[in-house]
Amino acid sequence: MKVDASTSKSWIDETLHDGFRFRIKAQNVLHESRTGHQHLVIFENETFGRMMMLDGVVQLSQHDEFIYHEMMAHVPLFAFGSATDVLIVGGGDGGVLREVLKHQSVERVVLCEIDRSVIDLCNEHFPFVSDGAFDDTRTQIVIADGTRFVAETANRFDAILIDSTDPIGPGKALFTRDFYGNCKRCLKPGGVLVTQNGLPFLQAPELKQSIAHFKSLFEDAWAYLITTPTYVGGPMALGWASDNEVLRQIEASELSVRFARAGFQLRCYSPDVHAAAFALPGYVQKLVEAE
Repeated sequence: MKVDASTSKSWIDETLHDGFRFRIKAQNVLHESRTGHQHLVIFENETFGRMMMLDGVVQLSQHDEFIYHEMMAHVPLFAFGSATDVLIVGGGDGGVLREVLKHQSVERVVLCEIDRSVIDLCNEHFPFVSDGAFDDTRTQIVIADGTRFVAETANRFDAILIDSTDPIGPGKALFTRDFYGNCKRCLKPGGVLVTQNGLPFLQAPELKQSIAHFKSLFEDAWAYLITTPTYVGGPMALGWASDNEVLRQIEASELSVRFARAGFQLRCYSPDVHAAAFALPGYVQKLVEAE
């Protein structure tokens, strides 16, 4: 995918799915480069605001990023209740980091990103996404391959959030049983793992395989759904794995108490949305329950 930065109104194809593509109008291409790991384009769109694509796949848009970032961060953290140590693998835009740091119980967040240029370019072009999170004293940035980090670190975490690309390019290794097994090694007892698992309608094998790996490693394996407009093709699944089966079953009434105590307002997440997100439509539940 090559974009002509001199053209004021280019059209960019998202090329993730075989047999299904869509086009996004780029009113203004701000940056295009091939980093050491992936092809990156940042541009402006009249509907979604500033956007970023990696290897032909939409990763971030200004106007709906809050949906994904709030739901990836707050569902596991309000379920856990009082997390102190959190690991984010990927997430170089800083959005999940921003949301995690809203929890006052959190004492340390390690963000492990393979590509430093993603952080630098997002700080330059999307400073409103991280909103100062990279400068928080609780933040530790590690530039490393996430698979190696979870295999080698001595740190232990209450929650691990895999804010990855789809299983192409450098993201492919973040969908393997070995990686998930090493994530479990890094979790404290009763901790929770949440993963980006694509669109079940179009990427069913991805979710089915990840959940199968979870089942071989954890006591509880499931998924919850979010709907983000720029991820076209149905709701997105976030994988869920923990040895504490209670975490997924906390009622909205208890979540409401925790949310009120937290004292911050959100645009997407709520206790009711949290509880409802785990109610899967039949075609997704069939993938999750497959043996």
